[in-house]
Amino acid sequence: MILFKKLKKTNKLLLVLFIVLSLAYIVSYAFLANSILNLNGIETLIRVVSLISLFIIFLVYILVGLICLITKHHKIMIFILLFISIMIPLFIFASYHIDKTLSKLDKVSKNEILYTTNLIVLKGNKINNTSDEKIAMIKDEQDIEGYVIAKKLIEKEKLDNIQIKYYDDYLDMIDALYTKEVDGILVSSNYSILFSNEEEYENIQNETSVLFTYSEKRENEDKKTVKNSKKLTEPFTILLIGVDSEKETMNANQAFNGDTLMLITFNPKTLNAVVFSIPRDTYVPISCRKNAQNKINSSAYGGTSCVINTIQNYTGINIDYYVKINFKGVVNLVDALGGITVDVGFKFCEQDSNREFGEHEICLKKGVQELNGEQALAFSRHRKTLPLGDFQRVQNQQLVVEAIAKKATEINSINKFYAVLDAIANNIDTNMEKKQMLSFYEVAKTMLNKISNNENNFFTIEKTYLTGSDKSINGAYTFQASKESLNDIVNALKVNLEIKKPELIKTFNFSGQKEYEKRVYGKDLIKSNKTSK
Repeated sequence: MILFKKLKKTNKLLLVLFIVLSLAYIVSYAFLANSILNLNGIETLIRVVSLISLFIIFLVYILVGLICLITKHHKIMIFILLFISIMIPLFIFASYHIDKTLSKLDKVSKNEILYTTNLIVLKGNKINNTSDEKIAMIKDEQDIEGYVIAKKLIEKEKLDNIQIKYYDDYLDMIDALYTKEVDGILVSSNYSILFSNEEEYENIQNETSVLFTYSEKRENEDKKTVKNSKKLTEPFTILLIGVDSEKETMNANQAFNGDTLMLITFNPKTLNAVVFSIPRDTYVPISCRKNAQNKINSSAYGGTSCVINTIQNYTGINIDYYVKINFKGVVNLVDALGGITVDVGFKFCEQDSNREFGEHEICLKKGVQELNGEQALAFSRHRKTLPLGDFQRVQNQQLVVEAIAKKATEINSINKFYAVLDAIANNIDTNMEKKQMLSFYEVAKTMLNKISNNENNFFTIEKTYLTGSDKSINGAYTFQASKESLNDIVNALKVNLEIKKPELIKTFNFSGQKEYEKRVYGKDLIKSNKTSK
């Protein structure tokens, strides 16, 4: 009561401003507190101390403000009100940008996927639903598009009379269609992209027709398969999968093109990455096909889980996280970064992201140059005119990954940061949860410390090169990897993960006449002996 009587005698304008700003502070603080508490991957102590400190500032403001109003220290009161009026928009600004960032990170990990299956036939053919007709589907009951959705398509279209033939392998199914052993096959809706890289089926889109299609939005099965709670503050593995899609989003289809597979180990303590690009034709046991030997890119026909299990079995290294990136996302990401600098080894021309040549063709000259998104994608995809074909392409892809990673460390504006986040959110799918993504805060903190100490080359990427020999199997080209080369690469991956200790180098040759080259793991053990395809 005494306090209210004394406040009635104070400056009415200052009193009103004091009350209004007090309420505004409380509201803005509540929004900020909620936003900060949602930053689960960042140190809890820092977040709690920050919020307590800001609340103490409010209590001090209330106490000092009341004293100044009662004692009529108007100049001090005006200064206090100005200070609080600055704090309030800062709280709103911080809360807005934290929430905006978190909402974009939420979109990176796709919880639902639109699965779609097509029934295709050879061009001009039809299905009449008679008992003498046959359609083929995959035998694996865990295959969402090849089996689960396929069954629903049969039910929806009431194809009750047709005989169903089951196959272990998609390529066997397509061969059966082409040889007319079956009248139709049930495959993923992006089948033309999946199988057109196979020489004998490169015109599959023009040689087939879609009779029926069925789609269903379901929980993302990939996230069920690969679950990991490992923090990004300890050494971890990422499988980077390039997905060739005509769409600019990553929320559809189980099966994909498996031509780009990179197993990356990253050590956040040393900021060192080892990148293992696996050639598309590497002949390995395919886990979802009862370990039958085939090209590693064919594992992608069975979805992400098949790819991951196949690579884990092949290398003996556990994969913590996967990141699937749409090839069109590479275009958006590089453009959002403002381009990347790459040393292009050979002059070439390649189709654009829409698979168009002619006026849309992307042509690059030899030499160090700045690449935009379309050029970076063309450089990553091109292989047909390269002397070493796919082997050189995977090296080019490593150069692009390295250039993107280094350019990302140069982000210096909030607009560029959001542009990069948008490119990532729309074109990437991963099993990383938001909390794990936020734990990159620790890595960023280490980077900032090194930058402040003028350490420019704080982030390093070590390259690999799998060597071996070529072999024709049933008329198809395959790459038979050298065991020595693979072991050398796997050893480097494990050393970076701190699973193994590095071997002590006892000899070192150096020539002042020759520029020093960083070691490329696996490269110098066995040279690839080219044979006819």
